[in-house]
Amino acid sequence: MSFCLTAIAMAPEAQAADGISGLVGDSLPLLAAALAGAVVAGVVLVLWFRRRDALSTAVLDAVPRPRQLVAANGKVIYANAAVRSFFGEARRPLPDLLAAESDGDEEALESIKRIQANAMNGIPGQTEVQVRHAVNTTNGTDKLGGPEWRFVAAYPIDRRPGSVYWAVDDITPRRQMEQVIRDEQAGFVDLLEHAPIGFYSVAEDGRFLFANRTLQEWLGVSQEALESGKVRLHDVLAEALPEGTPPYDPFGAAGGEIATHGEVMLNCGDGGVFKASINQDLVVGENGDGLRSRSVVRDLSRERAMVEALERSEERFGRFFHEAPVGIALIDPSGRVTECNDAFHRLLGDDERKVRGAPLLERIDSESQAKVLQALEQRDGPVDSSGARAPLEVRLSGDPPIDCSMYVTGVAGADGTPSGIVAHFIDTSEQKSLEAQFAQSQKMQAVGQLAGGIAHDFNNLLTAMIGFSDLLLLRHRPGDQSFADIMQIKQNANRAANLVRQLLAFSRQQTLQSKRLSVTDILAELSHLLRRLIGETIELKMVHGRDLGLVKADQGQLEQVIINLVVNARDAMEDGGELRIRTENVAIAEGDAETRAIMPAGHYILIELVDSGCGIATEHLDRIFDPFFSTKEVGAGTGLGLSTVYGIVKQSGGYVFVDSAPGKGTTFSIYLPRVSEAEVAAAAEEAASETNKKRDLTGVGTLLLVEDEEGVRAFSARALRNKGYSVLEANSGEAALELLKTQKDTIDLLVTDVVMPKVDGPTLVREVREKRPDLKVIFISGYTEDAFRKKLDEDSDIHFLQKPFSLNQLAGMVKEVLDA
Repeated sequence: MSFCLTAIAMAPEAQAADGISGLVGDSLPLLAAALAGAVVAGVVLVLWFRRRDALSTAVLDAVPRPRQLVAANGKVIYANAAVRSFFGEARRPLPDLLAAESDGDEEALESIKRIQANAMNGIPGQTEVQVRHAVNTTNGTDKLGGPEWRFVAAYPIDRRPGSVYWAVDDITPRRQMEQVIRDEQAGFVDLLEHAPIGFYSVAEDGRFLFANRTLQEWLGVSQEALESGKVRLHDVLAEALPEGTPPYDPFGAAGGEIATHGEVMLNCGDGGVFKASINQDLVVGENGDGLRSRSVVRDLSRERAMVEALERSEERFGRFFHEAPVGIALIDPSGRVTECNDAFHRLLGDDERKVRGAPLLERIDSESQAKVLQALEQRDGPVDSSGARAPLEVRLSGDPPIDCSMYVTGVAGADGTPSGIVAHFIDTSEQKSLEAQFAQSQKMQAVGQLAGGIAHDFNNLLTAMIGFSDLLLLRHRPGDQSFADIMQIKQNANRAANLVRQLLAFSRQQTLQSKRLSVTDILAELSHLLRRLIGETIELKMVHGRDLGLVKADQGQLEQVIINLVVNARDAMEDGGELRIRTENVAIAEGDAETRAIMPAGHYILIELVDSGCGIATEHLDRIFDPFFSTKEVGAGTGLGLSTVYGIVKQSGGYVFVDSAPGKGTTFSIYLPRVSEAEVAAAAEEAASETNKKRDLTGVGTLLLVEDEEGVRAFSARALRNKGYSVLEANSGEAALELLKTQKDTIDLLVTDVVMPKVDGPTLVREVREKRPDLKVIFISGYTEDAFRKKLDEDSDIHFLQKPFSLNQLAGMVKEVLDA
């Protein structure tokens, strides 16, 4: 008979049953023998024997476990309903369905193939395989679930070579239960083997029937030696027993009553001995085949060593408790201090006798008592958002009061009832001081940012004022009635620009460029500002050295150094006094001036500031250059002034020293390396060369000027056109990009503001450079070069001109860049 999987699947149930009956009818005796012992198979045989096909199909479908007949060619003859409900389909043979569930498990696949091959050769077989059943996820996709187990049986069909009857059962619950039992057994065995006490059992002749791993390690004897009888109970005893002692008795009864417990000396693995306590029961075997013991061994030597270790631990804890750097106090339920360490005594400023037994609240400042009382009553402190214990910020009463972070932890007794509280106190006085200093620093930073913003706006205004003054001066020569008025406007605008530069120095936003500077000129320019800073009650005297050399430093930084020192001197002379600033050339030779031993030999420019103020205490002299260190009242200073002075001087390659004594004033001495004569000559030659270059500021070329400030743009465009350039104007970055799209002429130079709405200067340059990578650029801004340089990659074709600038400065920069 031919069996087609498609035909069977589409045929009526009667056809399927008839096919089964036809296949099996001639092989009934052999099939009965093959299915002997299987209940379901027996029922099937009876039904087939009666040739009630429809009923036999219904019976097979009623079996809740997958059953399937597969022909020798691998096609499914029949599959009951459980196959589809279990595997989701019934057309494929069960070996294929199981292989899909095995997820490529080689062992499972090999087992299924083995019993399939045996069954097709007439040998029934069965196996248990592990699979991973597919489960449907919430998004509709299938994934493999946890491991499951299947019992798989394959029975050959007699007289139908290669045809196999397959049976599959889900045995996952049984395997899980077996695993639970094995785990519990393993856990119990592990507990017994590695318990901190020994267990053993000996037979009537002294042979060890069992000894756990702990006892084996104590005795230094292997399990094999114990179980083989090579080592018996009396062999592990360190002391000989009286003659006649039973082999199973470790105590030496010698004909008397055998004790159930006692202490003995046992041999240990390292060649020594240890004292042990043994408790045992003697029982008769179940079949009356002799005595055996059930014994428990305790290592008294180890227990006593543990007691000694505990005592040492308590001693160490006591030392740690009393020597801990934070205050610790034990509080009883009534709120009294029962125990405290040395750090807690020091916080309170009292000895232990006055603190112990006193109520804790008596030592807490009145403003903090309410929250401390609440924490003591609740026996717990606050917790933060992460669940960690948070401190209470409290103040301990004393002279002076001390700010502390207090941590509260409840302690329970052995019976679980509250027995007291442990309180930890961490001194936060210095931290509070630093926080206040940091807040003051943040405030000063905000003021500096405000000053920088104001300076930027003023620079735009001053650029227009100075620029249009230059344009007017082109038409009004000396002798003209308006010439003096225009010069007054320009001079005052330049003075305003100087004030803005000092404002930028205060906000630390000035462009940092080291130049060769004359200290005499710097002090002369600062003199008006310094006199306003110190007020009318302090007399300022300046003594300039003759033929003073040049120094190489950043002008803004050097001005900040002098301003900081002058402000400090003013604060030290509340009732007025004298401030003298002196400069001179100084030559330091090897071995000169022991107090200046850290300075290498060489030529220096000395800037010395001497005040007649209150002076500095000796204990503070070593800390005055530390950040945030200040002896002023809270809010009167940031503590950063002198640290800034030190940093700038050191950055400039110089040295700063202080000499002071209470009531005798203070002297700050700044030594800056003097520029060599060769460098001065080279600088003069360079300056002369630059002057010659800039005499003719006219030029040719097409410039794109981008500036959102109308006054600055108007002046700059007129100035550059007067010098012969063709100037295209744009009032924003967007307008410049649109102009570049329509401009046909070649643009030789882009002059753009830095800060503009939407498309700023750096963004504009990046977009233009994508199409014109060789375009030269000049940035103009009231902010510093550092403020935008970090937004651009290193580029030698980008130059910077800071506002406010004059007509000649603008024209000179443009000519210099175009000629480069």
